Amino acid sequence: MGIKALPDALSLARQADLDLVEVAPMATPPVCRIMDYGKFRYEESQKAKESRKKTVHVSIKEVKFRPKIGKGDFDTKVRHMHDFLAEGHKVKVTLQFRGREMAHPELGSKILDAVLEQLGPTAKVETQARLEGRNMTMVLAPDKKVVPKKPNEGKPHPTDDAPAASAPAVQTAPEPAAEAPAPAPETAPEAVAEAPAPEPETAPEPAVEAAVEPNPA
Repeated sequence: MGIKALPDALSLARQADLDLVEVAPMATPPVCRIMDYGKFRYEESQKAKESRKKTVHVSIKEVKFRPKIGKGDFDTKVRHMHDFLAEGHKVKVTLQFRGREMAHPELGSKILDAVLEQLGPTAKVETQARLEGRNMTMVLAPDKKVVPKKPNEGKPHPTDDAPAASAPAVQTAPEPAAEAPAPAPETAPEAVAEAPAPEPETAPEPAVEAAVEPNPA
């Protein structure tokens, strides 16, 4: 819009029902924009929030060892170091000497070498081991080239070259066996007709001889 006097710029902002916002006060002449100031502030706050989300806060975690540390304690501390490095933190390894242990700094070097061996490629040495008073220190940083292994890695995945898996056999339900014909209902056995019982034999009646008297002629 070019260079405008302040009253003219305010008049234009009022006509558009917007605000006149000074965006570059140190410029000559100062640079202003006609905009919705509330919307502008909201967009700026969203941009700041997104930038804070992407910001990684890197801190230094310190893990202390002793030259005569036990195997169990050593493994536990190294496991914690694995977790710190996986989260993107740096780790300061401090080896503390006491009394006559100061006469044997090689013991501390062996502990630090064992730490590096167990951490493997997940860590890189940022500051080499050095003796400071009664402490030997070394700083480790996470190696960004190493991608953390996901839980489902290591399992075989089907590829295009691999033969297609055969379709699972469809199990059909066995046909029901033909039911045996139901047994005919048992009928009561027919009563066998009994032969009539023989009548008891009766003795023949004695013949009665009748005397026939001759008719008189």
